[in-house]
Amino acid sequence: MAEYNKPIPQPDPHSQPFWDGAKEGKLMLPRCTTCNRVHWYPRLICPFCHSRDIEWIQGSGEGRIHTFAVQHRAFGGWADETPFVTAYIDLNEGDRMMTVLRGVDPNKPETIKCGAKVRIEFEKVSDDVSISFWRVVEGG
Repeated sequence: MAEYNKPIPQPDPHSQPFWDGAKEGKLMLPRCTTCNRVHWYPRLICPFCHSRDIEWIQGSGEGRIHTFAVQHRAFGGWADETPFVTAYIDLNEGDRMMTVLRGVDPNKPETIKCGAKVRIEFEKVSDDVSISFWRVVEGG
């Protein structure tokens, strides 16, 4: 495990299933059993129908780039990595997740395409936390 100098999230009871899955390399997503919609970020109440009937499902770990931005300024541990690309990912299961996009050249944003296929990957940053990132799939 390489040294990680960025903030490490603190799992809470509402997000713990996501972090447990991440440690195993699985994308776990909250889904409302009333309206059957996946939502991101984890929360107690469905943002679509306001039900409290939430279950966790294993996602495909695949999606597409909805939009992206090149970050030229950052603070803390991220400052050492500028420029880097952040993106919103349209999950195959529905809803969107924000991420740092890997495997792209932030100095050539014209090569990054909205709609490109991406796949999730996880990096272990502590004994308890693995962070999710997304990477463009070749031929995507």
